Amino acid sequence: MGWISRGWYTRWFLIFFGIFLLGTVSSSRAQESCLLGGQVANILQGFDIAPVPLDLSGKNPLHVGLGSYIVNAQGACNDCHTEPAYAPGGDPFLGEPEQINTEGYLQGGRAFGPFIGRNLRPCDAEGQPAGLTLEEFITVMRTGADLKDADFQPPDTPILQVMPWVVYTKMTDCDLQAIYEYLRALPPTESCAPRMPN
Repeated sequence: MGWISRGWYTRWFLIFFGIFLLGTVSSSRAQESCLLGGQVANILQGFDIAPVPLDLSGKNPLHVGLGSYIVNAQGACNDCHTEPAYAPGGDPFLGEPEQINTEGYLQGGRAFGPFIGRNLRPCDAEGQPAGLTLEEFITVMRTGADLKDADFQPPDTPILQVMPWVVYTKMTDCDLQAIYEYLRALPPTESCAPRMPN
């Protein structure tokens, strides 16, 4: 579902780019070539598993694909930032075939006691995820500093308490930039506030 209408251009570009990278690595560096090939595979898989249409205009498709892979296959971001996480009849924890709640995908609203999962979609005039610049986003991911939406957690908690930002501090800048680029490619929302369930 994840490929956009002209996505096959991107897919072929990535495949040829991956073949080129693998072809330039000597046999003595087989382990590195496996890593490079795995990265290309992760990027392609990222496009395949994106649950909503993506806007690649003005964005780096390699970062978007990798970001989708991190968000959807590694980070489990949907579980905390979509309420409910799955569409009716699509909850794998109930033995149903997985179907992500695309209507509320990454728009926040999930409650964890007094804490509310944030809206991660582009939500301001600049199309910034969660209304954050790349620098602000990296700061949040590296420090857990709560830069926005203090109304969605108890007072006097300047550090995010539920978000596993400590894990994300271990990611490379490239990984965090890829996540940000993927979030920028998502359909925008009208407000940065979390989408509260009905």
